[in-house]
Amino acid sequence: MNGAAKGAIVGGVFLAMVGGTAYGVYTLVGDSGGSGADGGDGGGARSSASSAAKASGPVTGKEAAATAQAFLAAWAAGDDHKAAGLTTDTQAAQAAVADFKAGAMVSKAVITPGTPDGTTVPFKVEAEISYEGTTKPLAYESRLTVVRGAGTGEPLVDWQPAVIHPQLQKDEKLRTGTPASPPVKAVDRHGRELTAEQYPSLRPVLDSLRKTYGEKTGGTPGVELWIEPAAQDAPKRSLLTLVEGKPGQIQTVLDADVQAAAEKAVALHPEASVVAVQPSTGDILAVANHRRDGFNAAMQGRRAPGSTMKIVTAAMLLEKGVVAADRPADCPQTVSWEGKVFHNLNNFSLKGQPFSTSFAKSCNTAFISLINEVGDNGALPRVAREAFGIGLDWKTGIPSQDGSVPVTSGPAAAAEYIGQGAIQMNPLNIASITATARTGVFRQPVLVKASLDGRTLAATPRSLALGVSQQLVRMMKQAAGPGGTAAGAMSSVAGSDKGAKTGSAEVDGATAPDSWFTGFRGDVAAAAMVEGGGHGGDTIAAWKPWPMDSLAVPAIELLDGLVEVPEA
Repeated sequence: MNGAAKGAIVGGVFLAMVGGTAYGVYTLVGDSGGSGADGGDGGGARSSASSAAKASGPVTGKEAAATAQAFLAAWAAGDDHKAAGLTTDTQAAQAAVADFKAGAMVSKAVITPGTPDGTTVPFKVEAEISYEGTTKPLAYESRLTVVRGAGTGEPLVDWQPAVIHPQLQKDEKLRTGTPASPPVKAVDRHGRELTAEQYPSLRPVLDSLRKTYGEKTGGTPGVELWIEPAAQDAPKRSLLTLVEGKPGQIQTVLDADVQAAAEKAVALHPEASVVAVQPSTGDILAVANHRRDGFNAAMQGRRAPGSTMKIVTAAMLLEKGVVAADRPADCPQTVSWEGKVFHNLNNFSLKGQPFSTSFAKSCNTAFISLINEVGDNGALPRVAREAFGIGLDWKTGIPSQDGSVPVTSGPAAAAEYIGQGAIQMNPLNIASITATARTGVFRQPVLVKASLDGRTLAATPRSLALGVSQQLVRMMKQAAGPGGTAAGAMSSVAGSDKGAKTGSAEVDGATAPDSWFTGFRGDVAAAAMVEGGGHGGDTIAAWKPWPMDSLAVPAIELLDGLVEVPEA
């Protein structure tokens, strides 16, 4: 047997092992419904699925594989009716499968399933997009999950828009044509071009810059495949360029070298986001995300920040004179507030230690036990807004969320002291909080200079009270030093002018808390978040399994080394 024949057999055995039968379509632009899929029309798999119509209990691996096979074959054949009948939402699925052909202009598609993982089946789509005589290839990976249908017990594809494309969200659509906004050529502070190919996580940022400034920079549109957002004010997310347009140019305050370091950092962890800002100017130096959904969580996320919020809480307590960095503060194992018991990680306690130690070791009870002395549930929200700019209308140059610390009461007010409850933040907000603590003055973060388009930036009514910034910096340095919760990540960061704060935030319905980290070195402040990353190093014992050290160090040490910073 010759080598080619042997290779063909081995390849066939491999595909059989991983379930990789490819379903191909060569006439998607024609009538739907035929048997155009390689390997049959999926009728056998559909029969297997139908035989389980009255079954109960968990979906079996055999059922999941058969249902996925039938669905992918029908989709590949362009049979939107048949594909939709194999899902939990026939109306939405039928519209999406039909739109794949008519809206995205897919003229050919080969869909190859991968190795099932229980009831989840990954697959690869290799398609061709054709529009007015131009054809370009498009390849991506997605996955589907099979569940038991309500009432019938039949195994069905749990319908989600992401089945069609992993970045599709509810009410979004794939579209091919000539977009309204011309492309833009974004450059960094030194005039170096920033592309989505070189900096993949910048794609949503570049899309937002295009929507905001595309028509103002003199460019002309080409032909593209994009994701049409559900909200009218959201930017289109470009996926593929078929015909190049003429871009206009927009200058940002990003730094290409810093961005490269941030991209490398987030690539290590799924669902990770990081932002770096310059405290002396408010310039955003880098924005990076590593997410399947393509969402710019670094600037638009809304998550509880956990103990990184203690920077703001500490500032409020210091301003009110309730604590001082070197004054003793109780840190019991637990504390109760209006019927709810709060505790420290692993129920640790500290006795006779200064408040700075409670901050460095992230003692929850030391903060919450002081709520009665403050006697004002609006105190924390006021300081967050008036001194740290949280909740003001930030105008960074692209859409962003500027954080929220609402006035609450009861246990919810106590939870806000440690960054839980109703508080919502993202890495941009936390990086800005660290920058404000570093300098004592809020400078609204910007991605594009306000002088470019004359927009008015948000400004706080006041600076931090005298001496508060110095105490915050001292406590953050202690948190980054021996015995502090951030010691693991910051140990490799050179020099003594460095500080940090770790955090973890419980999220309803999540199996693991979100991980947070923020810190400064020189004239760089950075914040990072990993959704579902686990505890954020609230004790040294909990640090080891937490992955943030490999994210935080590039976000602080590398970024600081790459940025040309003025004297603070």
